[in-house]
Amino acid sequence: MTQIPFERIPYLIVYDEESAFKDTYAGQIGKVVVEAMHLKPAVPSGSVVIFSHPIGGGAWLPLVTVLARMGVHTIYCNTRYRGNDTALIMERAVMDFGACIRHAKEKLGYAKVYLGGWSGGGAQSLFYQAEAQNPRVTHTPAGDPYDLTAAKFIPADGVLLLAAHLSRNLTLTEWMDASIEDESRPFERDPKWNLYAADGPKPPYSADFVAEYRLRQIARNRRITAWVQDELAALKAQGLEQHERCFTVQGTMADPRWLDPLVDPNDRPPNHCMLGDPFVVNDGPVGLARFTTLRSWLSQWSYDLSNGDGLKCAARISGPLLVIENSADDACTPSHAARLMAAAAKCSIDHHVIQGANHYYFGQPQQVNEAATLVRDWIAGQG
Repeated sequence: MTQIPFERIPYLIVYDEESAFKDTYAGQIGKVVVEAMHLKPAVPSGSVVIFSHPIGGGAWLPLVTVLARMGVHTIYCNTRYRGNDTALIMERAVMDFGACIRHAKEKLGYAKVYLGGWSGGGAQSLFYQAEAQNPRVTHTPAGDPYDLTAAKFIPADGVLLLAAHLSRNLTLTEWMDASIEDESRPFERDPKWNLYAADGPKPPYSADFVAEYRLRQIARNRRITAWVQDELAALKAQGLEQHERCFTVQGTMADPRWLDPLVDPNDRPPNHCMLGDPFVVNDGPVGLARFTTLRSWLSQWSYDLSNGDGLKCAARISGPLLVIENSADDACTPSHAARLMAAAAKCSIDHHVIQGANHYYFGQPQQVNEAATLVRDWIAGQG
């Protein structure tokens, strides 16, 4: 493969936002600073792929770097919540993404912009594109005014779903520990549903077991959502409209698929997930939604209320869609890509599977080159 030299150019995008309080540490209230990295190849181009993720900093991911070496102009745009989702509001993350897209068009001069929806960036890209093509969100799920329809987002010329999961709210729900029935006593777990208990269920799991487990996961998410809504209502009844409450959620990596490779099967190893040993991760410090707030729960984690629901957003968009899934993905298993493609019924879809690839392509130069080539050629095919 011929490698094209490229520059890594860090830059900032600063814009104004009306806000009554800070949800990130430090910085001026009313000013948002978005950090971005421009990977600019020596060959000119009128198109660019812009990656973003609600909290991920992926400017050094193998795929992003290899794309630049192939001559694909690439930007990695961090939201204000880089590395910390404890108070993340999806509507604000999408606003940050929109600022980066507008900057690429109006300041950097790119005629065409494609959204690089990597992993959790997939649903964020779908959320952005849905609001650009069919704007409708004027409030967060907590009822706070936040008008995305007034932002006048610029529609992207295409969306890439690359090892993408459904969305934060749906993925968390599928990973939740269904054996927790009382959030005030999260370590008292029903052994009938406790995948990690010595006397708990053992794989392979029956289809009936998995179906009931999924229903219990959804019910648990809804119980937390109802409690959050009650807490917010109580604060507002006291005249404390701007006040928040922080809380923890235990047991968020107990998906049957991590223990039983026959559940949503692919080439991933058993007893493993993208964060390591799922038994440890289930209550570890970096589990999804481990530390959160009332408003953040509703915006990014609520099964029913999140505006960032990938399936609902996919159904609202049209245009070209490239879907690349990895056959040994230990985060985003085949049903995720299948459900997203089914939801995106108005899109023209190109779908590819990279055999043997893990979620990040770590230690897999052949697979990452294959994926990057698909992206490069797909963009070229868009004209």
